[in-house]
Amino acid sequence: MRDIVKLGAILMVITVISAATLAGVYSVTRPKIEEQKRLALERALTIALPTADPRYILPVRENDAVLYYKGFSSEDTSHAVGYAFVSYGPGYSSVIETMVGVDTLGAIIGMKVLAQVETPGLGTKVEEVKYGETDPWFTRQFLTRRADNLAVDKDGGDIDSITGATISSRAVTNSVVDGYRQFNKNLELLDKSQNN
Repeated sequence: MRDIVKLGAILMVITVISAATLAGVYSVTRPKIEEQKRLALERALTIALPTADPRYILPVRENDAVLYYKGFSSEDTSHAVGYAFVSYGPGYSSVIETMVGVDTLGAIIGMKVLAQVETPGLGTKVEEVKYGETDPWFTRQFLTRRADNLAVDKDGGDIDSITGATISSRAVTNSVVDGYRQFNKNLELLDKSQNN
């Protein structure tokens, strides 16, 4: 019986030391992680809203949650050049998170995959930049198309699916359509609340 108590005490000490070490590492690395997330968001917004001045891409919030972003070409914020929103779609092995930029008429002007953990060599091709090119070929297909009318070729649409990764292709495409619908609902609700 004493051996069990002794082993339990040793295990408890090891657990407490491990937890304290982990908490210390987290407290040191957290500011760096948050800064990297902030920079990644800024880069994604400049890709999603290429005609907006990065200094004048402003979040639209409700109850501290960012609903979407509004982009302006200058400090004159009376006329937006576009909007950006984050869309989420269930891929093959992860939720694919995408920043999408649309102009004021709903045409896609920029797009950037923010996060995905899809199958290497297949689903990860949603971010693949081919040799000699500067941007991902898959997301380039979305540019100038209306965000509310998209489908992959396997579903009768114009977006070419990634060979061997139809689920990932469909996830991105459908998430853009769903994200745009949600963005429009948020836009309408805010317009109504501001007019009342």
